Amino acid sequence: MAPWPPVQRFLAPLFSSPLIRRVGWHLTRVRGAVDRRFFAQLMGGAFVLVFIAAGLITLVEKPLTFSALGASMNWGIQTILGQGDSSYVTSPVGWVVGWFFSLFGVAIIGTITGALVALVIDFLLKEGQGLGASGYRDHIVVCGWNSTARDLIDELRGDDYQRKLVVLQKADKNPAGQGVYFVSGDPAEPEDLRRAGIEEASAAVVFPADDSNEADMASILTIMAIKAIAPTVRTVVEVNHPRHRDHFRRAKADEILVTSTLASHLLARSALYPGLTEIVTDIVSGGDGSELYRVAVPDDYCGMSIDDLSARLRSDHRATLLSVNRSGHAFVNPPADFRLAPGDDAVVVAESLGQLAPLEIREAAAAELEPAVEVVAGHAGA
Repeated sequence: MAPWPPVQRFLAPLFSSPLIRRVGWHLTRVRGAVDRRFFAQLMGGAFVLVFIAAGLITLVEKPLTFSALGASMNWGIQTILGQGDSSYVTSPVGWVVGWFFSLFGVAIIGTITGALVALVIDFLLKEGQGLGASGYRDHIVVCGWNSTARDLIDELRGDDYQRKLVVLQKADKNPAGQGVYFVSGDPAEPEDLRRAGIEEASAAVVFPADDSNEADMASILTIMAIKAIAPTVRTVVEVNHPRHRDHFRRAKADEILVTSTLASHLLARSALYPGLTEIVTDIVSGGDGSELYRVAVPDDYCGMSIDDLSARLRSDHRATLLSVNRSGHAFVNPPADFRLAPGDDAVVVAESLGQLAPLEIREAAAAELEPAVEVVAGHAGA
């Protein structure tokens, strides 16, 4: 048993590869369509013919021993595979058997090769049409497509905390372009969500198809389908109308972003205080030296005041504190007597992940899409 752990460690990355997982999914899909009985009969018939021919050649040319019979069977199998030694047989009977095996081998190899080529073509066609399975783990699933989804894809492509992206949308071709895996399907359908790898995803971001009430209702169905399959996956949803917010809460969406409300608040503040729009846009879009991150507060920070935390982050990590989050609530600009407690985390603006090391990044990338925007907007308006 001792050799197994190293072997498992060596093979684990291979079998966890998204490509291998996709191929495995396609093989499972086509397994029911393959005529296994035909292939079994083909291989069984080939074995019987090899055994009979080996016995005949051994009887005619070779000594009657098990060793000679085994050598003749090996020659027959090698001949079918195209590697047989023609000098092994020396009689007319052996020559005829060799010719027959050569022709029979071409038919067998051609049949198997044709089946393999058909599987490869089917795999490529299904992948190109979005009918495959992502095979990813710890990725972000984008459910639905609109202009906001396109901007999100562009933002996450440039983030220095890389995550694999999967777009699940009913379409004929990939709307996100290269570098993003595409699954063609209905985001509210469990089977399509499973092909997108929702059960092993780190987050799902749901977008309405348009600005109608029906699009919000479709997003609610998508949230319910995701929570039924993968209740622990974090869900972030864009909502058209503020009055639907409660419906999304009842559907157990983790983060709800009403873009129209957020935009109106920011525009109002910008009308009163010029320049705020540019500042907030620069922060949430990862401008020069201003990337938004959510970090866990280390244990040795517990009990520290908000002023001490802000100074510590500036001196050690060149990071600016925006808010402290506790039990799902964001404390923006808390009072001076506010003290950090175990389990707190902070939203900060920093130059890069490298500057924040060794602080633990908590649900980076898509997890901040909604809470981080709200925190920054609130901070700008404070």
